[in-house]
Amino acid sequence: MPAPSVAPPPSRTAGRAASAVVRATAALTRLRRGRLVHPAGRSFAGEVHFWGTSGPPTGVGLLDDPGRYPATVRLSKGVPTPGGWPDVLGLAVRVHCPGRPFDLLVSSSGAAPVLRNLPLPRRRFAGTYSTIMCYQAGRRRLWLAALADPDSVDLGRSLAAAAAATRADAPRLVLAVASAVGPWRPIGQVSIGAQLSAREDAALAFDPVRNLPPGLRATGPLAWLREQTYRGSRRGRGATVQSGGSDATTV
Repeated sequence: MPAPSVAPPPSRTAGRAASAVVRATAALTRLRRGRLVHPAGRSFAGEVHFWGTSGPPTGVGLLDDPGRYPATVRLSKGVPTPGGWPDVLGLAVRVHCPGRPFDLLVSSSGAAPVLRNLPLPRRRFAGTYSTIMCYQAGRRRLWLAALADPDSVDLGRSLAAAAAATRADAPRLVLAVASAVGPWRPIGQVSIGAQLSAREDAALAFDPVRNLPPGLRATGPLAWLREQTYRGSRRGRGATVQSGGSDATTV
């Protein structure tokens, strides 16, 4: 299956800009000897259960049709700040669906239409996470999110607390979709299971631009920038767009 991609405008200037971003990101990644962004994190086996969309379909079969899939889940801190200090928190979910996996990467944000476009620091791992950048599905512009599940065990304020929560229960977050100004519509949930080893976490590499289901495409300048930075980061780490991940469901 061809990899979805966001290409810059077909010009020499854009090509040089892309190469410069990739080279700079790769160099910084090698200097850091690890992930350039969200370096501190814990990875887990998990499961994604799509309920199907309520109301108008998105036009993306994976989101519109009910189904269960094994997943790999990573919780992370962006800077990272110490312990439970405020930080831009990250949630990465690799859905192991047939063909190319679906990598959903969301950052702590507000739930309101304007705030869902901004990464916002917070203390707790349970809360609203948004894709920040938008996707295109046909003529529709979509945002995806993971929302707090009020019936789930709390994930706490630190990575250690989040890991402890997975040993006591299977924490859950609600997956949702929205238009630019519309409310979030729940479409499923992600359950977080057994923690993976530090080696498995280090090998894991996501790509929120290329690893998308049929019918969904990342768009806009932010998507272009993320494509180049993730490519450079993988190059600096010697990883690929499908590196790592556990397809065993243990929740």
